[in-house]
Amino acid sequence: MKLYMVPLAPNPTKVMLYIAERAELGVDMHIEQIVVNTVKGRHKEPEHLARNPFGTVPALELEDGGHLVESLAIIQYLERKFPQQPLLQGTPEDIGRALDVERIVDLRLAGPMGAYGHAVNSPLGYPKDEKKAAQMETAMQAPLDYLENLLSDKRPLLLGEQVSIADCTLQASLQFMRYVEVDVFGERPLLRAWDEGYRQRAAARQVLKW
Repeated sequence: MKLYMVPLAPNPTKVMLYIAERAELGVDMHIEQIVVNTVKGRHKEPEHLARNPFGTVPALELEDGGHLVESLAIIQYLERKFPQQPLLQGTPEDIGRALDVERIVDLRLAGPMGAYGHAVNSPLGYPKDEKKAAQMETAMQAPLDYLENLLSDKRPLLLGEQVSIADCTLQASLQFMRYVEVDVFGERPLLRAWDEGYRQRAAARQVLKW
């Protein structure tokens, strides 16, 4: 299998962190990772559009020649394709909570976070937009408070002692924030401690560039 990705972009980084975390657990999925140079517009060329008609990354090329293009779908596919040492484990309730936190991070925080980064210091050259930045900053507060509260029992990771997909999702977006030199945590010491701790993990050191 092949993963077409860009090292900075949050969605492919999330999948890359997931693959690295599974490797740390002893699961080698033999996935070749191939950079699609978005700066040069390679994601809009016919070759990539055949993999992902939306012209985005990631795209996972399957053994049957088909492709998956949504990051969570890719991860859930790999969880089932390689069932040993999965990140989603435990009771149905445990799995439901793990997916719930991941969706909260992705839909309620990562989206506004990316929009905020582009509004204040876009690496793609978008103009600064103070009104949008203020709107996105407001939107981020409730999910950030939710995560700070999750960590209030001194758990080292978002779901407890074991790494989760939610950890990968959040850290992938935070890498983009560091790249555009934006701090979104505010007065949330537990999230800051989680961030510092997660970046010391072997998987994070392997994948994260910023």
